[in-house]
Amino acid sequence: MFDQDRFIADCQAACEASQPSREMREVVTRAVSDPAALMARLGTPQSGGLGVLHRAKDLTILNVQWQPKMVIMPHNHAMAAVIGVYSGREDNILWRRLPEDANGRIEGASAKTLSEKDTLVLGADVIHSVINPIARITGAIHVYFGDFFAAERSEWDPESLHEMPYDMQKVMRMFAGQA
Repeated sequence: MFDQDRFIADCQAACEASQPSREMREVVTRAVSDPAALMARLGTPQSGGLGVLHRAKDLTILNVQWQPKMVIMPHNHAMAAVIGVYSGREDNILWRRLPEDANGRIEGASAKTLSEKDTLVLGADVIHSVINPIARITGAIHVYFGDFFAAERSEWDPESLHEMPYDMQKVMRMFAGQA
């Protein structure tokens, strides 16, 4: 059975480890390795949203529920993160900055598909966009090495790929299916 308090304590301990991203990946991998147990505690994904499991200055843990066919624009987190999918699928497009571009434009660099039980570590400087390509809600645990809601970060316009300040309110509307 998934023990949310134990999971949070394990994530906090991973933050203090000598290789925090590696340790956090192991913690998240264990959590998503038994999707039924995780959903017995957190519930089966029913609607899009960002469920906060833990929020502190040094650690944020979210139960992310992607709307069917949802696409979120390229963005960064300005902190390392570990993602683990427990239901559905996340397609991540990884981007890189164009060094000669004064507008902070980006270009596609690679992609990573996460299905049930898969995990991914994102470094603090990673830019990615996410697609839920399936016709049902995708559930994932996202662990951030900092306060996800307070960090200054960027998003990129999906059409022009120009950098701009991250708009948390817009993102919340997207998860609620209102954007």
